[in-house]
Amino acid sequence: MLWWRRLSREAAAVGRSASRALHGPGPERDVAVQSLKAAGAAVLAWALTGWWWDAPMALMAPWAAVALVQSTVYRSVLSGLQQMAVIAIGTVLAATAAAFTGNTMAAMVLVLPVTVLLGNWARFGQQGIYAPTTALFVLAYGSSSYADVGHRLLETLVGALIGIGVNALVLPPVHLRDVRERLERLPRESASLLHTMASGMASGYDRSDAETWHDRARRLSDIVTGLHNARDWTQESYRFNPGHRLRRNGPALPSQDLDSAWDRVVHHVISLTRLLVEAAGGQPSLRPPPGSALEQLSEVLHHAADLCLPERLPAQSARGVTGPPAERGRLSAEAWRAHRRLKSQVLTHDSETATSLGGLVAETQQLLSALEPRNERD
Repeated sequence: MLWWRRLSREAAAVGRSASRALHGPGPERDVAVQSLKAAGAAVLAWALTGWWWDAPMALMAPWAAVALVQSTVYRSVLSGLQQMAVIAIGTVLAATAAAFTGNTMAAMVLVLPVTVLLGNWARFGQQGIYAPTTALFVLAYGSSSYADVGHRLLETLVGALIGIGVNALVLPPVHLRDVRERLERLPRESASLLHTMASGMASGYDRSDAETWHDRARRLSDIVTGLHNARDWTQESYRFNPGHRLRRNGPALPSQDLDSAWDRVVHHVISLTRLLVEAAGGQPSLRPPPGSALEQLSEVLHHAADLCLPERLPAQSARGVTGPPAERGRLSAEAWRAHRRLKSQVLTHDSETATSLGGLVAETQQLLSALEPRNERD
Protein backbone atom coordinates (compact mmCIF):
# COMPACT_ATOMS: atom_id res chain seq x y z
CA MET A 1 0.00 0.00 0.00
CA LEU A 2 2.98 2.27 -0.49
CA TRP A 3 1.26 3.96 -3.42
CA TRP A 4 -1.73 4.76 -1.20
CA ARG A 5 0.46 6.46 1.41
CA ARG A 6 2.17 8.49 -1.29
CA LEU A 7 -1.19 9.47 -2.74
CA SER A 8 -2.41 10.44 0.73
CA ARG A 9 0.65 12.62 1.31
CA GLU A 10 0.20 14.30 -2.05
CA ALA A 11 -3.48 14.92 -1.34
CA ALA A 12 -2.62 16.37 2.07
CA ALA A 13 0.00 18.65 0.49
CA VAL A 14 -2.53 19.85 -2.08
CA GLY A 15 -5.01 20.51 0.72
CA ARG A 16 -2.47 22.54 2.67
CA SER A 17 -1.59 24.57 -0.42
CA ALA A 18 -5.26 25.25 -1.11
CA SER A 19 -5.79 26.31 2.50
CA ARG A 20 -2.85 28.73 2.36
CA ALA A 21 -4.15 30.18 -0.91
CA LEU A 22 -7.54 30.83 0.70
CA HIS A 23 -6.35 32.23 4.01
CA GLY A 24 -3.69 34.73 3.03
CA PRO A 25 -1.26 36.12 0.47
CA GLY A 26 1.63 33.92 -0.53
CA PRO A 27 3.08 31.87 -3.39
CA GLU A 28 0.06 29.54 -3.41
CA ARG A 29 -2.37 32.42 -3.87
CA ASP A 30 -0.17 33.93 -6.59
CA VAL A 31 -0.24 30.63 -8.50
CA ALA A 32 -4.02 30.36 -8.09
CA VAL A 33 -4.59 33.91 -9.36
CA GLN A 34 -2.34 33.43 -12.39
CA SER A 35 -3.99 30.08 -13.17
CA LEU A 36 -7.47 31.59 -13.09
CA LYS A 37 -6.30 34.49 -15.24
CA ALA A 38 -4.89 32.06 -17.82
CA ALA A 39 -8.14 30.11 -17.88
CA GLY A 40 -10.14 33.32 -18.22
CA ALA A 41 -7.92 34.54 -21.06
CA ALA A 42 -8.42 31.25 -22.92
CA VAL A 43 -12.20 31.41 -22.50
CA LEU A 44 -12.26 35.03 -23.67
CA ALA A 45 -10.12 34.20 -26.71
CA TRP A 46 -12.40 31.31 -27.68
CA ALA A 47 -15.52 33.42 -27.16
CA LEU A 48 -14.13 36.02 -29.56
CA THR A 49 -12.67 33.81 -32.29
CA GLY A 50 -14.69 30.61 -32.00
CA TRP A 51 -18.11 31.66 -30.77
CA TRP A 52 -18.53 35.21 -32.11
CA TRP A 53 -16.23 35.24 -35.16
CA ASP A 54 -16.47 31.52 -36.00
CA ALA A 55 -12.90 31.62 -37.32
CA PRO A 56 -11.60 28.50 -39.07
CA MET A 57 -8.48 28.38 -36.87
CA ALA A 58 -10.19 29.52 -33.66
CA LEU A 59 -8.28 26.97 -31.54
CA MET A 60 -5.08 28.96 -32.03
CA ALA A 61 -6.41 31.93 -30.04
CA PRO A 62 -7.05 30.23 -26.67
CA TRP A 63 -3.92 28.12 -27.18
CA ALA A 64 -1.83 31.28 -27.43
CA ALA A 65 -3.73 33.15 -24.72
CA VAL A 66 -3.33 30.50 -22.02
CA ALA A 67 0.41 30.27 -22.68
CA LEU A 68 1.00 34.01 -22.42
CA VAL A 69 -0.38 34.68 -18.94
CA GLN A 70 3.15 34.56 -17.54
CA SER A 71 4.59 35.35 -14.14
CA THR A 72 5.36 38.95 -15.18
CA VAL A 73 3.91 41.31 -17.78
CA TYR A 74 7.35 41.75 -19.33
CA ARG A 75 7.66 37.98 -19.70
CA SER A 76 4.21 37.87 -21.31
CA VAL A 77 5.25 40.45 -23.91
CA LEU A 78 8.58 38.76 -24.58
CA SER A 79 6.96 35.32 -24.81
CA GLY A 80 4.28 36.71 -27.11
CA LEU A 81 6.89 38.01 -29.55
CA GLN A 82 8.79 34.72 -29.39
CA GLN A 83 5.63 32.69 -29.87
CA MET A 84 4.46 34.70 -32.87
CA ALA A 85 7.90 34.34 -34.46
CA VAL A 86 8.15 30.56 -34.04
CA ILE A 87 4.54 29.93 -35.10
CA ALA A 88 5.04 32.07 -38.20
CA ILE A 89 8.27 30.23 -39.03
CA GLY A 90 6.71 26.81 -38.45
CA THR A 91 3.62 27.69 -40.48
CA VAL A 92 5.47 29.19 -43.44
CA LEU A 93 8.04 26.39 -43.61
CA ALA A 94 5.36 23.69 -43.43
CA ALA A 95 3.15 25.36 -46.05
CA THR A 96 6.13 25.87 -48.36
CA ALA A 97 7.27 22.26 -47.99
CA ALA A 98 3.74 20.98 -48.61
CA ALA A 99 3.41 23.07 -51.76
CA PHE A 100 6.87 22.03 -52.99
CA THR A 101 6.58 18.27 -52.39
CA GLY A 102 2.85 17.68 -52.64
CA ASN A 103 3.33 14.88 -50.10
CA THR A 104 2.73 15.11 -46.36
CA MET A 105 5.40 12.55 -45.42
CA ALA A 106 8.06 14.15 -47.59
CA ALA A 107 7.18 17.59 -46.24
CA MET A 108 7.57 16.33 -42.65
CA VAL A 109 10.97 14.84 -43.47
CA LEU A 110 12.09 18.21 -44.80
CA VAL A 111 10.51 20.52 -42.24
CA LEU A 112 10.64 18.82 -38.84
CA PRO A 113 14.46 18.65 -38.48
CA VAL A 114 14.71 22.34 -39.29
CA THR A 115 11.88 23.43 -36.97
CA VAL A 116 13.11 21.28 -34.07
CA LEU A 117 16.57 22.82 -34.39
CA LEU A 118 15.06 26.31 -34.53
CA GLY A 119 12.91 25.49 -31.53
CA ASN A 120 16.04 24.74 -29.49
CA TRP A 121 17.56 28.13 -30.25
CA ALA A 122 17.98 29.98 -26.97
CA ARG A 123 16.55 33.19 -28.45
CA PHE A 124 13.12 31.56 -28.60
CA GLY A 125 13.18 30.42 -24.96
CA GLN A 126 10.37 28.15 -23.85
CA GLN A 127 8.28 29.13 -26.87
CA GLY A 128 10.59 27.29 -29.26
CA ILE A 129 8.54 24.09 -29.01
CA TYR A 130 5.77 25.80 -30.99
CA ALA A 131 7.85 25.74 -34.21
CA PRO A 132 7.75 21.94 -34.76
CA THR A 133 4.27 21.49 -33.25
CA THR A 134 2.83 24.18 -35.52
CA ALA A 135 4.48 22.56 -38.53
CA LEU A 136 2.97 19.21 -37.52
CA PHE A 137 -0.53 20.70 -37.25
CA VAL A 138 -0.22 22.38 -40.65
CA LEU A 139 0.96 19.21 -42.38
CA ALA A 140 -1.20 16.68 -40.53
CA TYR A 141 -4.45 18.58 -41.13
CA GLY A 142 -3.54 19.79 -44.63
CA SER A 143 -4.11 23.43 -43.69
CA SER A 144 -1.38 24.86 -45.88
CA SER A 145 -3.29 27.17 -48.23
CA TYR A 146 -2.68 30.92 -48.17
CA ALA A 147 -6.02 31.45 -46.43
CA ASP A 148 -5.25 28.80 -43.79
CA VAL A 149 -1.82 30.27 -43.12
CA GLY A 150 -3.28 33.76 -42.79
CA HIS A 151 -6.03 32.62 -40.41
CA ARG A 152 -3.57 30.64 -38.28
CA LEU A 153 -1.35 33.67 -37.80
CA LEU A 154 -4.26 36.06 -37.26
CA GLU A 155 -5.96 33.88 -34.64
CA THR A 156 -2.64 33.37 -32.88
CA LEU A 157 -2.10 37.12 -32.79
CA VAL A 158 -5.58 37.68 -31.34
CA GLY A 159 -4.95 35.09 -28.62
CA ALA A 160 -1.55 36.57 -27.82
CA LEU A 161 -3.00 40.06 -27.44
CA ILE A 162 -5.75 38.75 -25.17
CA GLY A 163 -3.29 36.80 -23.00
CA ILE A 164 -0.94 39.76 -22.64
CA GLY A 165 -3.85 42.15 -22.03
CA VAL A 166 -5.39 40.00 -19.30
CA ASN A 167 -2.04 39.62 -17.54
CA ALA A 168 -1.33 43.36 -17.74
CA LEU A 169 -4.77 44.66 -16.77
CA VAL A 170 -6.20 42.07 -14.35
CA LEU A 171 -4.19 42.01 -11.10
CA PRO A 172 -0.83 42.43 -12.88
CA PRO A 173 1.76 40.44 -10.92
CA VAL A 174 4.36 42.33 -8.88
CA HIS A 175 6.90 40.13 -7.08
CA LEU A 176 8.03 41.67 -3.79
CA ARG A 177 7.43 38.87 -1.34
CA ASP A 178 10.43 36.69 -2.25
CA VAL A 179 12.87 39.48 -1.44
CA ARG A 180 11.31 40.12 1.96
CA GLU A 181 11.15 36.43 2.82
CA ARG A 182 14.84 35.94 2.10
CA LEU A 183 15.81 39.06 4.01
CA GLU A 184 13.93 37.61 6.98
CA ARG A 185 15.48 34.16 6.62
CA LEU A 186 19.09 35.34 6.37
CA PRO A 187 19.36 37.00 9.81
CA ARG A 188 17.26 34.33 11.49
CA GLU A 189 19.24 31.39 10.11
CA SER A 190 22.59 33.14 10.46
CA ALA A 191 21.88 33.84 14.13
CA SER A 192 20.79 30.25 14.68
CA LEU A 193 23.99 28.89 13.12
CA LEU A 194 26.26 31.26 15.06
CA HIS A 195 24.55 30.41 18.37
CA THR A 196 24.93 26.70 17.59
CA MET A 197 28.61 27.19 16.80
CA ALA A 198 29.11 29.22 19.98
CA SER A 199 27.56 26.46 22.09
CA GLY A 200 29.79 23.93 20.33
CA MET A 201 32.88 26.00 21.08
CA ALA A 202 32.00 26.13 24.77
CA SER A 203 31.43 22.37 25.09
CA GLY A 204 34.18 21.28 22.69
CA TYR A 205 33.56 20.42 19.06
CA ASP A 206 34.78 17.70 16.70
CA ARG A 207 35.22 17.52 12.93
CA SER A 208 31.69 16.19 12.42
CA ASP A 209 30.26 19.25 14.20
CA ALA A 210 32.42 21.59 12.11
CA GLU A 211 31.40 19.90 8.85
CA THR A 212 27.74 20.24 9.82
CA TRP A 213 28.25 23.95 10.50
CA HIS A 214 30.08 24.38 7.20
CA ASP A 215 27.22 22.71 5.34
CA ARG A 216 24.70 25.02 7.01
CA ALA A 217 26.86 28.03 6.15
CA ARG A 218 26.95 27.04 2.49
CA ARG A 219 23.17 26.78 2.52
CA LEU A 220 23.11 30.40 3.69
CA SER A 221 24.95 31.21 0.47
CA ASP A 222 22.07 29.64 -1.46
CA ILE A 223 19.69 32.06 0.28
CA VAL A 224 21.89 34.99 -0.74
CA THR A 225 21.86 33.77 -4.35
CA GLY A 226 18.09 33.45 -4.15
CA LEU A 227 17.91 36.99 -2.80
CA HIS A 228 19.83 38.38 -5.78
CA ASN A 229 17.59 36.42 -8.16
CA ALA A 230 14.49 37.69 -6.36
CA ARG A 231 15.71 41.29 -6.79
CA ASP A 232 16.04 40.71 -10.53
CA TRP A 233 12.58 39.10 -10.61
CA THR A 234 11.10 42.09 -8.79
CA GLN A 235 12.64 44.56 -11.23
CA GLU A 236 11.31 42.51 -14.15
CA SER A 237 7.81 42.48 -12.68
CA TYR A 238 7.71 46.32 -12.88
CA ARG A 239 8.54 46.40 -16.60
CA PHE A 240 5.55 47.07 -18.89
CA ASN A 241 3.32 46.73 -15.81
CA PRO A 242 0.61 49.43 -15.88
CA GLY A 243 -0.89 48.46 -12.54
CA HIS A 244 1.98 48.26 -10.10
CA ARG A 245 1.53 51.90 -9.02
CA LEU A 246 -2.17 51.32 -8.35
CA ARG A 247 -1.77 48.21 -6.20
CA ARG A 248 -1.05 48.29 -2.50
CA ASN A 249 2.26 46.47 -2.25
CA GLY A 250 3.14 47.44 1.32
CA PRO A 251 6.32 49.26 2.33
CA ALA A 252 9.12 49.70 -0.16
CA LEU A 253 11.74 47.00 -0.34
CA PRO A 254 14.92 47.47 1.71
CA SER A 255 17.92 48.90 -0.07
CA GLN A 256 20.22 46.58 -2.01
CA ASP A 257 22.96 47.71 0.37
CA LEU A 258 21.45 45.23 2.81
CA ASP A 259 21.93 42.43 0.28
CA SER A 260 25.61 43.31 0.01
CA ALA A 261 25.97 43.38 3.79
CA TRP A 262 24.51 39.89 4.13
CA ASP A 263 26.64 38.69 1.24
CA ARG A 264 29.73 39.69 3.23
CA VAL A 265 28.39 38.19 6.45
CA VAL A 266 27.69 34.83 4.84
CA HIS A 267 31.06 34.82 3.07
CA HIS A 268 32.89 35.20 6.39
CA VAL A 269 30.72 32.63 8.15
CA ILE A 270 31.59 30.11 5.42
CA SER A 271 35.30 30.93 5.73
CA LEU A 272 35.13 30.64 9.52
CA THR A 273 33.46 27.23 9.43
CA ARG A 274 36.00 26.04 6.84
CA LEU A 275 38.82 26.98 9.22
CA LEU A 276 37.11 25.09 12.04
CA VAL A 277 36.88 22.00 9.82
CA GLU A 278 40.58 22.23 8.95
CA ALA A 279 41.52 22.55 12.63
CA ALA A 280 39.60 19.44 13.76
CA GLY A 281 39.79 15.69 13.30
CA GLY A 282 42.49 13.05 13.63
CA GLN A 283 44.95 14.68 11.21
CA PRO A 284 44.02 18.36 11.00
CA SER A 285 45.86 20.59 8.54
CA LEU A 286 45.80 23.36 11.17
CA ARG A 287 46.60 22.93 14.84
CA PRO A 288 43.40 22.84 16.95
CA PRO A 289 42.91 26.03 18.99
CA PRO A 290 43.34 25.63 22.76
CA GLY A 291 40.32 25.44 25.06
CA SER A 292 40.83 28.95 26.43
CA ALA A 293 40.72 30.38 22.91
CA LEU A 294 37.59 28.39 22.08
CA GLU A 295 35.87 29.87 25.13
CA GLN A 296 36.70 33.37 23.91
CA LEU A 297 35.60 32.42 20.37
CA SER A 298 32.31 31.15 21.79
CA GLU A 299 31.67 34.53 23.40
CA VAL A 300 32.44 36.38 20.16
CA LEU A 301 30.08 34.14 18.18
CA HIS A 302 27.26 34.60 20.69
CA HIS A 303 27.58 38.37 20.33
CA ALA A 304 27.75 38.09 16.53
CA ALA A 305 24.56 36.02 16.60
CA ASP A 306 22.84 38.68 18.71
CA LEU A 307 23.77 41.27 16.10
CA CYS A 308 22.01 39.14 13.47
CA LEU A 309 18.72 38.72 15.29
CA PRO A 310 15.72 39.66 13.10
CA GLU A 311 14.08 41.90 15.67
CA ARG A 312 17.21 44.04 15.66
CA LEU A 313 17.06 44.61 11.89
CA PRO A 314 15.77 47.79 10.24
CA ALA A 315 14.16 48.25 6.84
CA GLN A 316 17.51 49.01 5.25
CA SER A 317 21.21 49.44 5.87
CA ALA A 318 23.89 51.61 4.36
CA ARG A 319 27.07 50.25 5.96
CA GLY A 320 26.30 47.04 7.72
CA VAL A 321 23.41 45.05 9.14
CA THR A 322 22.10 47.71 11.51
CA GLY A 323 19.25 48.05 13.97
CA PRO A 324 18.09 50.33 16.84
CA PRO A 325 21.17 52.53 17.47
CA ALA A 326 21.36 52.33 21.29
CA GLU A 327 20.83 48.58 21.48
CA ARG A 328 23.16 47.85 18.60
CA GLY A 329 25.77 50.15 20.08
CA ARG A 330 25.79 48.13 23.31
CA LEU A 331 25.87 44.80 21.46
CA SER A 332 28.61 46.01 19.16
CA ALA A 333 30.77 47.23 22.03
CA GLU A 334 30.44 43.89 23.83
CA ALA A 335 31.26 41.99 20.65
CA TRP A 336 34.41 43.99 19.96
CA ARG A 337 35.57 43.71 23.59
CA ALA A 338 35.18 39.93 23.35
CA HIS A 339 37.09 39.97 20.08
CA ARG A 340 39.98 41.91 21.64
CA ARG A 341 40.23 39.25 24.34
CA LEU A 342 40.30 36.56 21.64
CA LYS A 343 42.96 38.48 19.69
CA SER A 344 45.18 38.71 22.76
CA GLN A 345 45.35 34.90 22.81
CA VAL A 346 47.38 34.87 19.58
CA LEU A 347 50.49 36.31 21.25
CA THR A 348 50.56 33.74 24.05
CA HIS A 349 50.97 30.59 21.92
CA ASP A 350 53.56 28.98 19.66
CA SER A 351 53.67 29.71 15.94
CA GLU A 352 51.56 26.72 14.81
CA THR A 353 48.78 27.46 17.27
CA ALA A 354 49.03 31.18 16.48
CA THR A 355 48.57 30.38 12.77
CA SER A 356 45.23 28.61 13.24
CA LEU A 357 44.09 31.02 15.94
CA GLY A 358 45.10 34.00 13.81
CA GLY A 359 42.90 32.76 10.97
CA LEU A 360 39.93 32.54 13.33
CA VAL A 361 40.66 36.01 14.71
CA ALA A 362 40.85 37.48 11.21
CA GLU A 363 37.59 35.89 10.06
CA THR A 364 35.67 36.87 13.20
CA GLN A 365 36.99 40.43 12.87
CA GLN A 366 35.74 40.62 9.29
CA LEU A 367 32.44 39.04 10.32
CA LEU A 368 31.89 41.64 13.04
CA SER A 369 32.90 44.41 10.63
CA ALA A 370 30.27 43.21 8.17
CA LEU A 371 27.65 43.14 10.93
CA GLU A 372 28.68 46.32 12.74
CA PRO A 373 31.66 48.38 11.51
CA ARG A 374 33.74 50.05 14.21
CA ASN A 375 34.32 53.77 14.28
CA GLU A 376 37.87 53.31 15.57
CA ARG A 377 40.34 50.49 14.90
CA ASP A 378 42.42 48.93 17.62
